Amino acid sequence: MDHVVFYAAAACAVQFDSGAHLQFFKRRLHASVMSIFKYLADRAVVRITGVDRRPFLQGLVTQDIDQASEDNALFSALLTPQGKILFDFIIAERDDAFLIDCDKDAAPALVKRLTLYKLRAKVAIDIDETLAVMTSRAQPTTNGIALPDPRLPALGWRIIAPKGGGDSDDEYHLRRISLGIPEFGPGPDKDFGANDIFPLDVNYDALNGVSYSKGCFVGQEVASRMKRKGEIRKRTVIGEFDGPAPEKGAAIIAGDITLGQILSTADTTALALIRLDRWGKAKAAGANIECEGLSLRLRVPDYLKQD
Repeated sequence: MDHVVFYAAAACAVQFDSGAHLQFFKRRLHASVMSIFKYLADRAVVRITGVDRRPFLQGLVTQDIDQASEDNALFSALLTPQGKILFDFIIAERDDAFLIDCDKDAAPALVKRLTLYKLRAKVAIDIDETLAVMTSRAQPTTNGIALPDPRLPALGWRIIAPKGGGDSDDEYHLRRISLGIPEFGPGPDKDFGANDIFPLDVNYDALNGVSYSKGCFVGQEVASRMKRKGEIRKRTVIGEFDGPAPEKGAAIIAGDITLGQILSTADTTALALIRLDRWGKAKAAGANIECEGLSLRLRVPDYLKQD
């Protein structure tokens, strides 16, 4: 039910009974909102304002900022000059500002890095402590920003709105891992840290994270060259165990050959960074794939099959 209807009903209740009826409608409103929105406690919002904000970001990040609008969020990254990922984030636009949904622990470092690139650009960069990031499985009603997750429709909706009480989305990481979606961050529940990995290794080309036609960005020469070569050496795939998955960093082997390593895990499912050539040889040979003595089934995410 629309939140406006709840508010109107609650207002009417005040006229007849300022006690029980009003409390009833307040509880209904709270339950409705909380069933729609789930907070991501490990995310923060960086705000970029100023007349140069669009060309400033356009020359830095991997996606085409000209495609960002109030109706379209972008998944993007900031790379090193050598083409490795320093940060990833989702960019939304609202009220003459870009709002960057990013890893909370990495937010101060992201602000510092962007400030280094600022030079004479007329922009202001800061963490907006009044805003929170939320998710929703269905299209929500909100006075904040609510847009489809630009990485994959199955991830649902991404919301940036004023902070408030509510439940955390405790199933988010299980959901993204089961869909094969890697995520940057320094924490143990994330897949990789800064300067560890290339965008192709974590499927960012297939997750709408890189524009190869936009022109220059930091690390663009390396990223474009790797894509043009056409032979992708590594990919992130989904690993399934019969019991709890081993911890991040555990080696994946087939006989005496190392295929790759475990990234983030959730219950019996994990993301795995795999050398495709070695995996292909292991499958051709019928070799058993294991991780810390446990049998492991690897599969390619559906969105990569369509790529």
